[in-house]
Amino acid sequence: MPYTPSGFFCDRLIRERERRDGEGSLSKPIRFSGQDYNILKQEYLHKKALFEDESFPATVDSLGFKELGHKSNKVKNIVWKRPKEICDNPQFIVGGASRTDICQGDLGDCWLLAAIACLTLNDKLLYRIVPHEQSFSEGYAGIFHFQFWHYGDWVDVVVDDRIPTFNNQLVFTKSAERNEFWSALLEKAYAKLHGSYEALKGGNTAEAMEDFTGGVTEFYEMKEAPKELYKIMKKALERGSLMGCSIDSLVPARFETRTTTGLVKGHAYSVTAVEESQQKESKVRLVRLRNPWGQVEWNGPWSDNSKEWETLSKAEKEKLQQQNAEDGEFWMSFDDFKKNYTKIEICNLTPDALEDDKLHKWTVSVNEGRWVKGCSAGGCRNYPDTFWTNPQYRLRLLEEDDDPEDDEVACTFVVALMQKNRRRERKLGANLFTIGFSIYEMHGNKQHMQKDFFMSSTFKARSRAYINLREVTQRFRLSPGEYVIVPSTYEPHQEGDFILRVFSEKRNTSEEIENRIEADHPVPDPASTGEESEEDQQFLSIFQQIAGDQMEISANELKDVLNKVVSKYKDINTEGFSRESCRSMIALMDMDGKGRLNLQEFRHLWNKIKQWQGIFKRYDFDHTGTISSYEMRNAINDAGFRLNNQLYDIITMRYANENMNIDFDSFVSCLVRLEGMFRAFQAFDQGGDGTIRLNVLEWLQLTMYA
Repeated sequence: MPYTPSGFFCDRLIRERERRDGEGSLSKPIRFSGQDYNILKQEYLHKKALFEDESFPATVDSLGFKELGHKSNKVKNIVWKRPKEICDNPQFIVGGASRTDICQGDLGDCWLLAAIACLTLNDKLLYRIVPHEQSFSEGYAGIFHFQFWHYGDWVDVVVDDRIPTFNNQLVFTKSAERNEFWSALLEKAYAKLHGSYEALKGGNTAEAMEDFTGGVTEFYEMKEAPKELYKIMKKALERGSLMGCSIDSLVPARFETRTTTGLVKGHAYSVTAVEESQQKESKVRLVRLRNPWGQVEWNGPWSDNSKEWETLSKAEKEKLQQQNAEDGEFWMSFDDFKKNYTKIEICNLTPDALEDDKLHKWTVSVNEGRWVKGCSAGGCRNYPDTFWTNPQYRLRLLEEDDDPEDDEVACTFVVALMQKNRRRERKLGANLFTIGFSIYEMHGNKQHMQKDFFMSSTFKARSRAYINLREVTQRFRLSPGEYVIVPSTYEPHQEGDFILRVFSEKRNTSEEIENRIEADHPVPDPASTGEESEEDQQFLSIFQQIAGDQMEISANELKDVLNKVVSKYKDINTEGFSRESCRSMIALMDMDGKGRLNLQEFRHLWNKIKQWQGIFKRYDFDHTGTISSYEMRNAINDAGFRLNNQLYDIITMRYANENMNIDFDSFVSCLVRLEGMFRAFQAFDQGGDGTIRLNVLEWLQLTMYA
């Protein structure tokens, strides 16, 4: 949902303050929903009661909104129970967390479970997500917690242990051990993070792998995979990378359907091992995979009971830990793996190239951004009139790689563009946007690049394609220098939040362009030339008629004066100024605080309006009496104001109509407000350092009258 201007502004300030306080790191995760696990646990232990999570209650709303919503028959017989009501002697983890602890239930979240299975291969990662010392015995208060990387921050998510059941069986994820519950509670915490269990239906394994690590994922299409793919996969597991794979289904109706070989199309698998084994006369490369269902396995060569195993020695079998069990885990040859699977995704804790034997120290810069309809949601290069309005990020590549390829001086970096909150907003009808980015070379320009730049420049690099994934990632090598990254949706006018991460091997930086906020000094008053035009004489005559002997006018009288004069301009299609606009104008020009304007104050205002009228006509290309909200930033710039994207977003939300157009009255109102607020700020900024301090009375006086 779009922010209101104040909500958007306050939300950004709160998040920036949190970061200044160090929150969002692994050592100091943000408390999701403001819940502190330790405080809540002690509170309920003291009360000798079991925690009930009001922020994710045991109701239909936590289950879902459509297939698991209030009108669904599926939810009628679901009962929320605590583990002690489900079985005797419930345990958080039995005998260590393992891949068999994750069996898919009646929810299409195989992508999540495939990632959890990968997580069990690395204890350090696992226990970062699943904190130690949680149990159903010592210190039990019905409360548990888990930690996830969430759009640039680590968050701690608290849940109670009430889990959906049907006939006393867990409805969703379960363990092969009936009395083990860590995986079910982890799934519940992840569902809470995204709003409901149903929000987890359908996804990409890379999404969960990144939420478990804060790493960056790179994709390989099997048909385009590099020759050294086996080496890449082997090295990935050695480095603690998480790895998933899938078989694309071209026909949506055939998603999650079994093939004759026992594999499932449109389904996510975990890659849990890559090994080379010695047969009697040759070596064979093998890959171990796991189906999150906990059953349904490959039935071809090297499957559980196949004859190929007879060619290995007992020691080789023990090394591979080969088991004949219907547990969803199986081996297959690397060649069969390449033939049957279409895509593999590898989430690296850092973006080290897996073809390389060296480990590098990577730096990362994280930029938060937002596409706002009518202002900064410009779409891709196919829409040149609006593409330039997208957020822009300056990338400075300062140092070349230590080991250049082919003696080429270049810098290696990885760009990862991630759209935010689309899963959580599914219940509002949100789907993933089709997203991508382009990179252009620039030279020292510190301002937002304009339309002309993109019309005359060719991109230096770009994402392979625009695609409807949560994140688009790609590795590049470019010469040292300055570049601008332009992230966008494919279509314009699509509103949403994103984060742009840039990983680099050496000292390089990225930052949003256009963070300077300032106003020019007012232009000379045209009336000071001493010459009076016929228009000025008419204007003076109208003012005298309305102002009377006092020669001062109120907001209502100002409205009458302006609308009589403006009505004579046939080239401005306007319904006239509103009373509220005129009140703002008086607040801007009223130097003596009377709430009225004298002739001199009004003349100064009128000259400003004439100046703004000329700017407005310049951008009213189709002579409709409105200008596009995308052109508003240029018009504001021509009027002498330099703002950043956050302020342009707020202006669009405040002054544009439903068609993303701004009429003359709104245009003048916006400029009046801008000039008034800049003037007030400068009056309070006694030290000239760009900061002011106001008490509540001063703040209210300033904002209420502006």
